[in-house]
Amino acid sequence: MALLEVKNLGISFGGLRAVDSFEINIEKGQLYGLIGPNGAGKTTVFNLLTGVYKPSDGKISLDGKNITGKGTIEINQAGIARTFQNIRLFKELTVLDNVKVGLHNSYTYSTAEGIFRLPRFFKVEKKMKEKALELLKVFDLDQEADYLASNLPYGKQRKLEIARALATGPKLLLLDEPAAGMNPNETKELMETIRFVRDTFEMTILLIEHDMKLVSGICEELTVLNFGQVLAQGKTQEVLNNPQVIKAYLGE
Repeated sequence: MALLEVKNLGISFGGLRAVDSFEINIEKGQLYGLIGPNGAGKTTVFNLLTGVYKPSDGKISLDGKNITGKGTIEINQAGIARTFQNIRLFKELTVLDNVKVGLHNSYTYSTAEGIFRLPRFFKVEKKMKEKALELLKVFDLDQEADYLASNLPYGKQRKLEIARALATGPKLLLLDEPAAGMNPNETKELMETIRFVRDTFEMTILLIEHDMKLVSGICEELTVLNFGQVLAQGKTQEVLNNPQVIKAYLGE
């Protein structure tokens, strides 16, 4: 059984069919790419998978559980986390606190315990800090734990966003154009980071990306979207060499 199974997924906005009959199966531990020209519907698919939009039709299953139409919080708690094309950190919080925000799926205390600073509050906060620092150390960000997130360089902000997503304890990590705005050296380091996350956390990863060098370098399989429909699916090199895919990107 695949970790993520999507069948006949679709959504319409007014008279526009933004995604139509989208299907994908992603196995546990896979590093999978979702590509296509601008406006093909890729981010709309991510928004459907994460509960930002509710599908008009179709079914989404995560690890055998039907999550179709669930809200964003429920889907995150079920095991899907994401990053965004435009980095969405809490920029006026510290690096450490950004990761601690992601840990609230696993560590909780009551409102009263927080307000009155009861013993459980301090116990949970201590555990969260320790766990957050462990995650930051994995990404070589532990030395910047007390920095404001806004003061990190761009590449490290990307790493922090991935660390915060991992803090929620996902089974599936969605990366929306993680290389956007990066120079070649940053992109190369990002490729190594994504591989490292997959291997270290035994993570399943689905990414949207326009950088074909990154896609061909790390993705094992691809799905290509064009005008909201699946144009091609399969092994990365086979898909990238598909004449229809080349035409969709380059035109006639």
